[in-house]
Amino acid sequence: MLDDDPGETEPRARDKGTLRDQQKARTRAALLASAKRLFIENGYATVTVDDITREVGCSRATFYLHFANKSDVLARVGAETMQQRARAVYGDLDDVLSGGRRDEFTAWVRRALDWFVRNRDILPTWDEALAVEPSFRKVGRESIIALTDSMPEYLARWPAGRRGEARFRVELLVAQLERYFTRAHVQGTIEFDLDSAAEILADIWFPALTAPTES
Repeated sequence: MLDDDPGETEPRARDKGTLRDQQKARTRAALLASAKRLFIENGYATVTVDDITREVGCSRATFYLHFANKSDVLARVGAETMQQRARAVYGDLDDVLSGGRRDEFTAWVRRALDWFVRNRDILPTWDEALAVEPSFRKVGRESIIALTDSMPEYLARWPAGRRGEARFRVELLVAQLERYFTRAHVQGTIEFDLDSAAEILADIWFPALTAPTES
């Protein structure tokens, strides 16, 4: 019989596993896409797991096969669906600072602000989750740590006893870029264009991120 032929049953079992994996991947992608759209349209607080699963047409049990909770799905939206990972942006900064040229740093600031432009729709959701979801603050903190971890050459140029300060300087840079962009291009409470802002931010941050020279 065909079922008794190991040369046939093994590929069939493998194919079944592959199809199952593909279906799981499609469901996970659909949940991420649904969550992202609902968060953008309605905000973080009002969206429920039921809202997400209803749109996809799956059960809550299926949702929890892929994500621990609502804040977990938002974390995965940030990690997997945003245009260019934030870590890549700061990995680029590590290379730029190694060159030691202010004009290259100014160009990096402009690229960083462009990253906010590309991801502006989801950024208010992230801020809202940080404000209303205590468990999400750990995700936010880990994301900041990941940015400085992506800058090993920058950190290595600082004396060992001041590397905590070096990390803090990068965190302050992240905070200022975020707040400038939010106020100027989301809230509209600051009126200043991106190119001019990049020049002024470079005036402030290029010297601030320069590692001290040993005397």
